[in-house]
Amino acid sequence: MEIQIKSVRRIQGLKKELIARMMEKALKDLGCDDSELSILITGDKEIHELNMGYLKRDKPTNVLAFPMNEEGYDVNTLMLGDIVISAETAKREALEMGITLRHRACELLVHGLLHLMGYDHEISEKEEKRMQREEKRLLAVIMED
Repeated sequence: MEIQIKSVRRIQGLKKELIARMMEKALKDLGCDDSELSILITGDKEIHELNMGYLKRDKPTNVLAFPMNEEGYDVNTLMLGDIVISAETAKREALEMGITLRHRACELLVHGLLHLMGYDHEISEKEEKRMQREEKRLLAVIMED
């Protein structure tokens, strides 16, 4: 299992080592012990450019996921893909939601990981609810000590 983390922006209370441990727990729980993924913590400007370039959405977003296998998760795929998080958007959302930045960042990491696994909340309401249930379950797994 390999998790590459590049942090251009800092998320208070969430060091690279902790992110790696949490994502290792998530991957193990999902049965992806041999998988790899990369995580980039960046800012609004950079994620805005990615959002525009790949999804034609002219605004920053909280998280983007770029699966290696566009058809969805494949157990034979070693590299799952890339997760990109905007620390600035995560901070704004945490304040609006009344939760810690660390908690919000963990929610976004789980959300991005599930997209790499083939979950897509934009397909239907049923799929959105399914993804939300799995996010809640997986968040509990990575947050337990």
